[in-house]
Amino acid sequence: MTRLRFLRKELGILVEPAYQSTLQLMRSETLEKFTKVFEDALSKGQGFQQASHDCTISAMKSFDEQCKGAIIKQADWDTTKVRVKVSQDIESHIVDVRNAKLSDLIALYESNLKNALHGPVEALLEGAAADTWPAIRKLLKSETKTSLSKFSKALAGFEMDEDAKQNLLSTLECYAIDVVEGKAKEEAGKVIHSMKERFTTIFNHDNDLMPRTWTGKEDIRAINKTARTAALKLLAVLAAIRLEDYGDRIETTLVQALADPTNAPDKNSNLQNPLATSKWDKIPDLKILITPVQCKTLWNQFQKETEYAVTQAITAQKANKQNSSWLPPPWAILALFVLGFDEFMTLLRNPLYVLVLFVGFLLVKALWVQTGIASEFQNGMRKFSKRLVEVVASTLHRVVIDRYCYSRKLDW
Repeated sequence: MTRLRFLRKELGILVEPAYQSTLQLMRSETLEKFTKVFEDALSKGQGFQQASHDCTISAMKSFDEQCKGAIIKQADWDTTKVRVKVSQDIESHIVDVRNAKLSDLIALYESNLKNALHGPVEALLEGAAADTWPAIRKLLKSETKTSLSKFSKALAGFEMDEDAKQNLLSTLECYAIDVVEGKAKEEAGKVIHSMKERFTTIFNHDNDLMPRTWTGKEDIRAINKTARTAALKLLAVLAAIRLEDYGDRIETTLVQALADPTNAPDKNSNLQNPLATSKWDKIPDLKILITPVQCKTLWNQFQKETEYAVTQAITAQKANKQNSSWLPPPWAILALFVLGFDEFMTLLRNPLYVLVLFVGFLLVKALWVQTGIASEFQNGMRKFSKRLVEVVASTLHRVVIDRYCYSRKLDW
């Protein structure tokens, strides 16, 4: 009996490593099967928490059945430790998949929010009107509300506690705010370029967005003021982030200080310059993008870089006025009348001179009509000279041909 026990013990020592290896193999197979079944359940749309629960029970049940088939009755070996490790493996995998799924879900909703906010916010900031920030606030509220509602429903399948869920929702809400603020900072960084584009668009185009032709009838001063005021309003919009209604007066301050110098405080006055500061009234420091001092510097730079366009417009307008007026100035006509009064009286006393002048007038009038001098003067002296040479050459050609035909007729 003692010898039999000794043999059993020796056999147990020899067989146990193989038994433990078998348990480890079953452990790996169980985790592999669980992974596949779990992924299939999620791909079919089953809720994460429900899928993890059902797949875990099924995997542990399969492991227990395999252990029963591998157990040796004569050996008193315990499978509890291996079973605990299998359970830990499954739980660890569930946590990894859960974190990955949550990361993908968060990235998806962040991407959707960015696409929904980025373009419209950029368009609103470039438009820069009095209702820009109210419109941005309305857009942000609407898109955030929609995304949070969908995101909350998506999180329901994970059956997480309320605090963790609220943290994720708050993170997504903060991301939406960051998108808007980031776009505002980006536009503020290129504000001088945007101001020049807006000025050029308004100054060089009419209300129908057709290019202006400086014919001489346009009020360049008024057009210039309108274009500069529009550019200044753009600067006011980008001066600070206003996702809350702070009731600020940034636009009014800038217009009075820069666009309307008559309302600006005199240098000798005791009134403080509203732009001689680094803060905007009622605006938190973290929401300031362009300080008042920087606004004045940018405005001076903007005026210098757009001055050439105004000068060119004035020059073009003067040139058009000169080209459209082919008559001599009034003082020349008056001088001609005064200095030629004696000659005029001589013509009146001698009717023959009047007849010669009348015939000359008819000839000049015919030449005037034939050459289109009035229209040619408007197109410039170079075109007129070219046209005059063509008419004279054509007339001489006809005279030569007529003379030749007439001489041939006499010979015949």
